[in-house]
Amino acid sequence: MKTKKNQCAVEFAEDLNYWQTSRSSADEWIDKAKRLIAEIGGTVEMEAFGNELETGRSAFMLGFRIGDDRFKLIWPVLKTKSGNQRAAKVQAATLLYHDVKAKCMTAKVFGARQAFFQFWMLPDGQRAVDLAPSELVQAIPQLFLPSPIEGEVIE
Repeated sequence: MKTKKNQCAVEFAEDLNYWQTSRSSADEWIDKAKRLIAEIGGTVEMEAFGNELETGRSAFMLGFRIGDDRFKLIWPVLKTKSGNQRAAKVQAATLLYHDVKAKCMTAKVFGARQAFFQFWMLPDGQRAVDLAPSELVQAIPQLFLPSPIEGEVIE
């Protein structure tokens, strides 16, 4: 499967797991994911569902902190052949939950930063997954600079 950058390998929701297999709502799956993050010591700081009105694309977002690290997970709702947006949202939330569940288990062994690395937020707000390797290498040193004291002016 060849894909362009930031393009899904699967074109339609019906072609992926968890299509119309759940009786739970999308909100219930998102709440389960948030509980998993809390169980490993994380704090969910942001939650959103958004639509691009022009394109029809939509996605779920969870922003959370584990220790000193911040993460922003964005999970797309795939387009459907049938137009069943409710089922597509439930599927996306279910997939988000299962991804978080796997990463939480990994975090227990290797740590949160390694488990959630693709969603790791750098000080400038960009996520590791959104950067080219060379950009990521240049951005990482910022993480090891001392944090400014609130109100302090840095020149």
